[in-house]
Amino acid sequence: MPETLTPTPEIIEVVATAANKGIWDYVLSATLTVQLVLLLLVAMSVACWAIMIIKAWQLNKAGKQSARFLDVFWEVRNLDEIYKRTRAMSDAPVAQVFAAGYNELDRFRKSGGDPRRALETVQRALGQAMRQEVSRIERSVPFLATTGNTAPFIGLFGTVWGIMRTFIDLERMTGTATLKTVGPGIAEALIATAIGLFAAIPAVVAYNYFVNRIRVMEIELENFVAEFLNIMENHILKA
Repeated sequence: MPETLTPTPEIIEVVATAANKGIWDYVLSATLTVQLVLLLLVAMSVACWAIMIIKAWQLNKAGKQSARFLDVFWEVRNLDEIYKRTRAMSDAPVAQVFAAGYNELDRFRKSGGDPRRALETVQRALGQAMRQEVSRIERSVPFLATTGNTAPFIGLFGTVWGIMRTFIDLERMTGTATLKTVGPGIAEALIATAIGLFAAIPAVVAYNYFVNRIRVMEIELENFVAEFLNIMENHILKA
């Protein structure tokens, strides 16, 4: 028969003390450096969740408005009418790209000039508008990647610092070091690693999700620009 391990009174006391103390108690009793690390990680986590909520709302709205714009675009076919009906869709990237190209076309029709040169101007305007829209959609997303990459190491720094301070305090103590004296300090330090992972994991998941959605939207913009350039070419050469 295998031997049964019987907890010692010291272990029982440590476990009971840990059960009675909450995470907040450990945070309050941690060193100032560990507390600052925890504050930084919490701030990063809150910022990431704010970015995730705002960005999800922004992408959903942009996707719905872009779908509505494309329905109008392929249904109406008249550029002037499309512009009038979709100029209020400010959150649709494809509508903003269309507006940039349409405005260049309108300037050409009013001023005249070389059709080939006008087509090049329209193409540049479409490309610039597309880059601006992609940049606008990507805004704040890199912070998620920064948090995902750095938060675990920031938490690890807090843990290493806390454990180091625990052993320094043990060296100054008189008597034999016991689990009761070492355990709380190590527990306080490990909270930093846990908070770091709590901040990093959702940030990495959200970053990958948003990058994929933005990439799909970017491909849709590139396809629209190619189609729109063909339409623009017909309008300019016939003008």
